[in-house]
Amino acid sequence: MARRKRRAAATLHETPASIAPMGSERIASIDTLRAIAILAMVAYHFAFDLRFFGVINADFDNDRFWLTARATIVTSFLLLTGISLVLADRAGVDVTRFMRRIALIALCALAASIASYVVYPRTYIYFGILHCIALSLLIARPLARKPAAAVALGVLVVTAGLGIAHPAFDDRLTSWIGFTTRKPDTQDYVPMFPWLGVVLLGIGLGQGLWHAQFRPVGVLARAPRALRWMGRHSLAIYMVHQPLLMGALWLILRSRG
Repeated sequence: MARRKRRAAATLHETPASIAPMGSERIASIDTLRAIAILAMVAYHFAFDLRFFGVINADFDNDRFWLTARATIVTSFLLLTGISLVLADRAGVDVTRFMRRIALIALCALAASIASYVVYPRTYIYFGILHCIALSLLIARPLARKPAAAVALGVLVVTAGLGIAHPAFDDRLTSWIGFTTRKPDTQDYVPMFPWLGVVLLGIGLGQGLWHAQFRPVGVLARAPRALRWMGRHSLAIYMVHQPLLMGALWLILRSRG
């Protein structure tokens, strides 16, 4: 009995209060998925930084491997954004707390734009993944409990984003919407079309997992605690990993002459 109480206390301590009613196993599973996504992004950016310093010669703009890797990572983050919307709605997160979270993501997006301007003034990030997530959360929230509508709209947004292109959207002022005929000169580009559609599909996935009591991903709840911790702090890790990677690589390469 004492052991069971200690285990329950540890579970409550590890579970964010805002989603504690959902059950610790489900939260741990999603945290693990988020951690896997952030680790994949760190690995991708490490390779990107190696090219920046001239250590490797990789074509991130045209090589199918790197294009597929990036698309997979972005898709995973945006699906998890939709799932997180479902979790927040089911946990009863109020508008004030929701808007504070969006404001935090928007501030991080602004910081990413400023930092990228310092390093890449000609190709800085003006609408990357954080910008897309912040705006998508605002747009998608009313559909958090309407999975059928979210999925239907998501399919339309993805289809339109992949199938429609017009020169009017090639300008920086409009390219954040999507529909461009060419990729803009920017280090990270995640336009609303088609990527808002992936967030909406994530709502459908999140509702499906909710009704299945997250059993399809339940095995991930047994992941190491460090991995689950990373999932709970993915935004902070996203913000610091690139400066740390670039700084460490610069020091190592400089020490080698």
